[in-house]
Amino acid sequence: MKGAKSFKDLNVWQKSHRLVIDVYTTTMAFPASERFGLISQMRRAAVSIPANIAEGFVKKGQKDKLKFYNISHRITN
Repeated sequence: MKGAKSFKDLNVWQKSHRLVIDVYTTTMAFPASERFGLISQMRRAAVSIPANIAEGFVKKGQKDKLKFYNISHRITN
């Protein structure tokens, strides 16, 4: 990641962080009965995307980096 000093400099992290904010905002309008079901699942899935990107960014080896980037990619598909 030449040029990026932090994972926050990555466009993909910025977009996934925006997704987290959007998911939290959207799910606030869901019925309370979904608090421990659908809301929780959607929020955890959304949060895991930027979290895996951030964790992959700090890994030293290319294999380790790709592992976390691939995890975040699989969540979006």
